[in-house]
Amino acid sequence: MDFKDQTILITGASRGIGEAAARHFYGLGANLILAARSKEKLEALAEELDPQRDRVEVAAIDVADYDAVKAVMGQAERFGGLDIVVNNAGMIDPIAHIGDSDPAAWSQMVDVNLKGPYYVMHAVLPQMLAKQGGTIINISSGAAYSALEGWSHYCATKAGLLQLTRTLHKEYGAQNIRSIGLSPGTVATQMQEEIKASGINPVSQLDPSVHISPDWVAKAIAYLCGPAGDDYLGQDFSLSTDEGRAALGMSLAS
Repeated sequence: MDFKDQTILITGASRGIGEAAARHFYGLGANLILAARSKEKLEALAEELDPQRDRVEVAAIDVADYDAVKAVMGQAERFGGLDIVVNNAGMIDPIAHIGDSDPAAWSQMVDVNLKGPYYVMHAVLPQMLAKQGGTIINISSGAAYSALEGWSHYCATKAGLLQLTRTLHKEYGAQNIRSIGLSPGTVATQMQEEIKASGINPVSQLDPSVHISPDWVAKAIAYLCGPAGDDYLGQDFSLSTDEGRAALGMSLAS
């Protein structure tokens, strides 16, 4: 796949899935806006990928801050505006039963996992509509469909994100705004370390060997940004299914 002359915003780009997506899309020729809270990590990644900064911009922001998100759209104008958004920024810690949870931390989860993607969608729509199209990939989860012990905050926000994916398609699909969710399953990232440390619910008991590489998720994101993504508009594509993995040439043993 070739993404030359396309500009992509990736949130949560400093590590895990976001970092893997940045590396993958850069290798496919895209211009990148890398967003995360850690400026140091973003700068290190940008320096490694593109020392001349011909194709990479860095935005050290919190997606829960709408004004900061909106300012990123100005950075994208350097490349002619955004063609693709990957709403990847997300949190799961602290994991706790509802009665033991901290209301402030629970609320922060809503700010990052749900309001953050909404802020990005809202801010990018004018650019995409002006370009007469664009693709927004929301990193979803099986938690959008299932109640899991200790994950009330994560399940609720991912269910809300799925409804944002569906609603965006319903409202703007006819204007060539492609809204797609990606449910990757369990991925070998820091989030899985936090889940394992909690000791709560069966996901924390999984052997690390069953988690897929973030590189596979990056490939799935690129796949969905291409024509194949049209089969999943307004819904989630799952990498946990035989069909999803086969589409990427990925065996269940991978």
